[in-house]
Amino acid sequence: MSMDDKVTPLRPKRPCPECGKPSAREHYPFCSARCKDIDLNRWLKGAYVLPGRDDEEEEDEGSKQGPSPKDEP
Repeated sequence: MSMDDKVTPLRPKRPCPECGKPSAREHYPFCSARCKDIDLNRWLKGAYVLPGRDDEEEEDEGSKQGPSPKDEP
């Protein structure tokens, strides 16, 4: 048994998130530079967006309208 047989990879191979092919070490978690660039382009265009919470929108609207009648003495 050689020493190479005992070496385990640092991270498991996963399918590429773009095309599903096995990932390559130099482009992890993608399979190629092309798939990596496709994902980067989506980030830069704003295609990946996290939805905001409803309570944040309500707070923003309340601060724009000024003080409420409850705040007056």
